[in-house]
Amino acid sequence: MLQYQIDRIDHQVSNDRSQTGVFLIGPLERGQATTLGNSLRRVLMGGLEGSAVTAVRIAGVNHEYATIPGVREDVLDILLNCKQISVDSRSQELEIGRLVVTGPADVKAKDIQFSSQVEVVDGDRPIATVQEGHNLELEIHVERGVGYRPVDRRNEETSAIDLLQIDAVFMPINRVNFTIDETAVAEGGSTRERLKMELVTDGSTSPDDALAEAANQLIELFQPLATVSMVEEIPEEPEPAAEAQIPLEELNLSVRAYNCLKRAQVNSVSDLMGFSYEDLLEIKNFGSKSADEVIEALERIGISIPQSRTSA
Repeated sequence: MLQYQIDRIDHQVSNDRSQTGVFLIGPLERGQATTLGNSLRRVLMGGLEGSAVTAVRIAGVNHEYATIPGVREDVLDILLNCKQISVDSRSQELEIGRLVVTGPADVKAKDIQFSSQVEVVDGDRPIATVQEGHNLELEIHVERGVGYRPVDRRNEETSAIDLLQIDAVFMPINRVNFTIDETAVAEGGSTRERLKMELVTDGSTSPDDALAEAANQLIELFQPLATVSMVEEIPEEPEPAAEAQIPLEELNLSVRAYNCLKRAQVNSVSDLMGFSYEDLLEIKNFGSKSADEVIEALERIGISIPQSRTSA
C-alpha cells in the first residue's frame, strides 16, 4: 500500500480572523490526487457543521423594510451585517445574544453579549452606527447546522412577527482550491502525483481541524463498504397449504374415479391442483361424470381448478 505524507506548508490569519492553510499531500499513484482532491473538497464545502446567525429581533421594528430613528443603516443593512458575523457555537441548542447601546456609538460584533458557549470570531465586524440621543436594541439568534438553510416564507406566520429570519450559511469553509503536481518520479521511472490543497475558513475552525473532519467523514462513508460480504440468499420454498396435503382417499370419491386417478399417479390434493378440467377428461377411462365428481369434492374443501389449460 502506498504511504504518503501530509505537510502544512503555509498558515495565515487575516485581519477578519479568517484562516488560510495550504497542505501538500504525496506521493500518490496516478489518479489518486484527483480522487482525494474532489472528495475532500466536496465534503469541506458542503458537509461540515458550522454556526450562523439565523434571526434578529430589533426593538420597535416589525419588518425588514423599516428604518430606525437615529440609526444610519436601515434594517436590511443591519440584517446583512449580522448575517456576515462569524460565530462559533459549542452548543447544539439555540443561543441568543443581546445588544443594547446608546448613541453616539459605532456598534460592532464584539458588543453583542452571548453566553460562554458562543464566541464571536471577528469582533470588529460593523453592525450599525447610532447617533447621539438614540438607542439600538438587538436580539440575535445563533444556531448550528450544515450547509445553507434559506428562510421558509411559508412558516413566517408561526413565528413572532418582529423576529426577522435570515438565510443561514452554516458552512465554515469559504473556499477550497487544489492543484496536482506530476513532477515527482518514483523508482523505475513511474510517475507520482502530489496534491496541493488550499483551505480558507471563516475563523470558527482551523484549516487543520477542517481537513481532519472532512477525512473522518469520508472514512465513515466508505467503512461499511470495506466489510461488505455479498452472500446470495436462496429463496425459501413456500410451504404448501394444509388443504393441499390431504390424501386422495379423504375426498371420498367413487371407486371408478379413485382408481383412474391412482393409475395416473395422483395421490393427493396437491397433485390434483396441477390439473385443469380438460386434463381430467384426458385421463384414461375418466369421463365427464368423474371429472365433475372431482370438481365438487375439491370445492367442498375450498379449492378450485381451471376449466382449461389456457386459463390456468
